[in-house]
Amino acid sequence: MPSKRMMIIAGEASGDMHGAKLAQSLKQLGGDLFLFGIGGNAMRAEGVDLLVDARDLAVVGITEVLGKLPTIRRALGIVRKALVRIRPQLLILIDFPDFNFRVAAMAKRIGIPVLYYISPQIWAWRQGRVKTIKRLVDHMAVILPFEAPFYRKHDVPVTFVGHPLLDRIQPKSTVDSKSSMAKAPTIGLLPGSRGKEVSTLLPAMLQAAGIIRKTFPSARFMVSCADSIDADRVFGLVREQPMLADVDIVNGPVSEMFQKSHLLVAASGTVTLEAALHGIPLVIVYKVSPLSYWLGKRLIKIKHIGIVNLIIQKGLLPELIQGDASPHKIAATVVGLLKDQRQFNQIRSELLRVKNLLGGAGASNRVARLAFDLIRAKSSNDE
Repeated sequence: MPSKRMMIIAGEASGDMHGAKLAQSLKQLGGDLFLFGIGGNAMRAEGVDLLVDARDLAVVGITEVLGKLPTIRRALGIVRKALVRIRPQLLILIDFPDFNFRVAAMAKRIGIPVLYYISPQIWAWRQGRVKTIKRLVDHMAVILPFEAPFYRKHDVPVTFVGHPLLDRIQPKSTVDSKSSMAKAPTIGLLPGSRGKEVSTLLPAMLQAAGIIRKTFPSARFMVSCADSIDADRVFGLVREQPMLADVDIVNGPVSEMFQKSHLLVAASGTVTLEAALHGIPLVIVYKVSPLSYWLGKRLIKIKHIGIVNLIIQKGLLPELIQGDASPHKIAATVVGLLKDQRQFNQIRSELLRVKNLLGGAGASNRVARLAFDLIRAKSSNDE
């Protein structure tokens, strides 16, 4: 076995993407390096030995996790055994807090340092978890500019590494936003990367598309199907809408949708920030079980849920949450944006400035250097 060993755990599609880029950077810096853990297709393609596929763990909402508990327990057991047997010099956690906090506790008990890359949104809700992070995590590598001051305030070692999306995208849409949009806009529907999200949001998005066509008969629609989603499920939901037989289903990466869409309707998440960096206006939708929403509403401490609105500190992008994420409200919001060219262009202009707030490219390389610094520091302390 190689002398250098690191475990990486990413529990969702976006984390898998960032984990893959980090794995690439680690291998470039580390030479003979064994990487293993939890992730998806992107991390597997970069040579990470997967103990569990992240798709088996993907859930959304507080109550929805209950149905996944047996799978989660099995995964934790597999991880625990691997930590003891392989004994990595470093554990790298990517978001996915409820699972990763448990793994961090396992690692700390046996003396393995922990680097947390991409912070849980503790600044938004359940801020008391910062005490858990301070106890279990050796260093935070954060990707949003307002996160570093939060951790410094609580005496947690932290580095702002910039946002990893800046490493891989061209922050500008190639679609013509004026001439074709007036009569035949192309609208991308992004229902999320988790099965529950797609089942909850895509039917409402598709019904909204049918309503939008009453105002824009020539509107074209594209539906994103993430690698983590069963494509047959997406095809089945689209087929349930006979008025949308011409909908294009885009499998895998969403780059094609960014290149061809005038406007997006997207589940709240990383993809909304990626769209913003392309300068594409979007409507953010979010819906969970009634109990999850009731609990979350009492715990969340921020005014907006959209990451873009949080970064620019105002409600630039419309957010349709829970009951407001209905077909009619989605359609009305989209039609309003498409009809108001002045507001549409103002949103585009403000979105293209988001890049300047996120630091420069090279986040994965900075995290990789942090990782090796932590290993060296641990080795020095053990001598």
